[in-house]
Amino acid sequence: MNISVVIPTYNRQGLVKRAIESVINQTLKPQEIIVVDDGSSDDTKKVLQNYPVCYIYQPNQGVSAARNRGIKEAKNEWIAFLDSDDEWQEEKLQKQADFHKLNKDILFSHTGERWIRGGKEVKYPKRLKKPYGDCFLDNLSTCKIAASSVMVHKKVFDKVGYFDEEFRVCEDYDFWLRVSYGFEVGLVDEPLIVKYAGHSQLSNQIFTIDRYHIKSLLKFLDSKYANEVKQEIKRKLSILEKGAKKHQNGELLKWCKEIKEHFSL
Repeated sequence: MNISVVIPTYNRQGLVKRAIESVINQTLKPQEIIVVDDGSSDDTKKVLQNYPVCYIYQPNQGVSAARNRGIKEAKNEWIAFLDSDDEWQEEKLQKQADFHKLNKDILFSHTGERWIRGGKEVKYPKRLKKPYGDCFLDNLSTCKIAASSVMVHKKVFDKVGYFDEEFRVCEDYDFWLRVSYGFEVGLVDEPLIVKYAGHSQLSNQIFTIDRYHIKSLLKFLDSKYANEVKQEIKRKLSILEKGAKKHQNGELLKWCKEIKEHFSL
């Protein structure tokens, strides 16, 4: 199995080395490591000079554009994503490759994960139990798939498209929804990646996340799961409205009202 690793990064000169070294130390070596520098102003380029990577610089356009650039530049059929502040366990690629060899019809898989904050491991929440199989409905409520755990065949992009570059956040949730709607999702149920910090969100970030989640869900209002999608949108709108009233956010209340009226929700 020929694999290209795509690592988007932005001003993470102190972290991207750890990510790259975790790829270099894999028991199954990828054929190429592509680092897409999304307009960093630090010394990322200099830091990467001594690593065996394909370095691509582009003006800052967001993580979606960076991942898409890496996908399009990749020479191999299989793509594995790694965020520049995460790292892989040594057998990550080997275990996913073994999974796909045994399940040749599955073109998308992900793995379990560990969370580290302040040097201590954080217990993984049960509500984020990893989905697999025909799992579109299981992905509606929140993002349960970590980008750094994903391995995907290029045929998937041909059918569902690339990451939505209009999404500055939640681009992964949006893409996983499209994938799980059209493809069976594979799972290697082991914690093969490590994510560091960044799991608690401030209220304004939660508002942003839920808004983008709703924008993603709106794409499926005419799907076979329309009823379930509508119920999830209504639930998220209700949460947003309560928060907007509490924080006296008139702009957000107006947005919720417009969504309800436009889509008859």
